[in-house]
Amino acid sequence: MNIVVVGCGRVGSQLATMLSVEGHNVVVIDRDESAFRRLGGTFNGVTIVGLGFDEEVLEEAGIREADAFAATTDLDNTNLMAAEVARKIFGVKHVVARLYNPVRERTYQLLDLDYVCGTTLVAESLMEKIMSGHGHHLNAIDDIEVIEFKAGAALEGVRVDGAEMARRFRIFTVVRGRVAYVPEPDMVLHEGDIVFGAVKSETFPKIERYMGE
Repeated sequence: MNIVVVGCGRVGSQLATMLSVEGHNVVVIDRDESAFRRLGGTFNGVTIVGLGFDEEVLEEAGIREADAFAATTDLDNTNLMAAEVARKIFGVKHVVARLYNPVRERTYQLLDLDYVCGTTLVAESLMEKIMSGHGHHLNAIDDIEVIEFKAGAALEGVRVDGAEMARRFRIFTVVRGRVAYVPEPDMVLHEGDIVFGAVKSETFPKIERYMGE
């Protein structure tokens, strides 16, 4: 995969190195050239000095060929702007951003932006999102993951109890438009609904088919 990482701080540098070790083509952007010293010795990607929301800098980074984009600075406004430029101007399909201040979480949600909250952020979480493709992993309790995702075409017209899997996947909230529901078993789901659920970790791959882009 071709991946652009904005921000070469503690998180961004670790993420970029991990992706590079996995064999991906990684370009790291940071406004401070000295930040690249944080990259591990195994990093074999490209570094570019500049702002992560500057279109010319992104063009230089190969944004038009990027499969994924991660904004990992410690400035929420920078991450938000960089993610929106990557997604809306350059059409990168898979964009994930670091949320440093939880107070701004609602803004990220309203923009339907995939994110990892800065209070619990680890580079592995960002890498997992880049590799998995869909949904927000909100929390994990033992082997149960609490997730949020946009319903895809596979859930159009499907009842809640038809989508659930006994003792493995349970839907506890559905958001449609501006209204949130605690769904009854016979509630019919539609593509575009925002679904919150709890899933056993080993079952997660089976419900990915429910997830929209």
